[in-house]
Amino acid sequence: MVAVCTHFALAQYGRKNTASAGPRAVGLVEMAANGNARLVPVLILYDGKFFDAAAYKANPVPMALEPGTVYEGFRAGVSQGLFTITNVLQGPHIWLGAGNWVPAGSAPPPKKEEGPPKDPTEEVDAPPVLKRPGAKPSDSGSTSPPAAQPAPPPPAAMPAPAPPPEPPKTTPAPAPDSDAPVLRRGLPTKQQKPDLPSATTPISAKAAEPGTKKDGIQIIPAISDAGGPEAKPYAYLMKGDEEQLFRKKMLALAADEVRARARAISGQPAPAPTSAKGKTAAKGPQPTFSDIDFRVFDLTTSNEPVLVLGATAQMPASTGVQYYVMLVAREDIYGDLHKALANIADTQHLDVLSRMDLIDAVDADGDGRGELLFRQMSDSGHAYVLYRVIGNQLYALYQSEFSQ
Repeated sequence: MVAVCTHFALAQYGRKNTASAGPRAVGLVEMAANGNARLVPVLILYDGKFFDAAAYKANPVPMALEPGTVYEGFRAGVSQGLFTITNVLQGPHIWLGAGNWVPAGSAPPPKKEEGPPKDPTEEVDAPPVLKRPGAKPSDSGSTSPPAAQPAPPPPAAMPAPAPPPEPPKTTPAPAPDSDAPVLRRGLPTKQQKPDLPSATTPISAKAAEPGTKKDGIQIIPAISDAGGPEAKPYAYLMKGDEEQLFRKKMLALAADEVRARARAISGQPAPAPTSAKGKTAAKGPQPTFSDIDFRVFDLTTSNEPVLVLGATAQMPASTGVQYYVMLVAREDIYGDLHKALANIADTQHLDVLSRMDLIDAVDADGDGRGELLFRQMSDSGHAYVLYRVIGNQLYALYQSEFSQ
């Protein structure tokens, strides 16, 4: 009996979070500075496989954009609010969900009173009385005629009222299919419908860079799931000057990658070692970085940092070439960084190597573990890619097709 209990306890402690059976949809809430919001479908998980949410079960509206579907917005696994789809915007190559956004922690809107408050002295069954301009409340609310007026003549006999018409027959709605997949559903909040732009007009020209705030546009990853584990916070808690140390190491690594890319596109050879001990010559000119987006995640909630750096770079002897940096690295027990991803694109070769921008860490399959969601941009359009970090490598779980 003791052995059986011990085995059961070990099984409980060794159990891992189970991924959601689905459907589980991931989208991007684009929110303008005036509060108007819409949702861009990205991917949907069903039966253990990822599909394009903009086309999955479209009849003609994709399943991820059905009115009444509720998405919860997250930043690094922390809830930001709820987005409820009310209708769908259709464009030439895109479906968008229009709806209402309610920030996390906001109080529900106050209930509006139906008309002015009633006078408690007013008789419920009293006949209606018109209110004349300038009349006192006692005059308007009086239900008794003045004593000086004679009684009105008796009314003429009225014909018998006709019987009320029979109510129209309604056909009962068909029972819902219990086997049909359903995302998280709910009633839309009673708010005024926002004045959203059409699907063919972007909210802002800068909205093509998810995960950033430009011209007042916010990009918030959102998840809809009828069940499954709740998301966990994925931000790595740093102490003291640990963030500055991480940032310095990542920028040094990014400088090496940018110099290597600059030599590759210009046809210059790599620097050769200067001695038998393997020391190399001077690294070369230092690139200038701007638009730095540095984030540190704890994707498995095991206190193991994953460093992500996105930036724009230029070399000192600039020839009009701009470089787009995306680095993902892990730190070992000795403090050395190991590259898991190094994507250095440039403005002259986006048809060959697409630019990558980090959106955020999201729990795409509902197992409580965070994945990295990126947006790729090239001359042919944009696409989305979802990576899982295992050790010092990234494994692609989903890659969408490029679209305009």
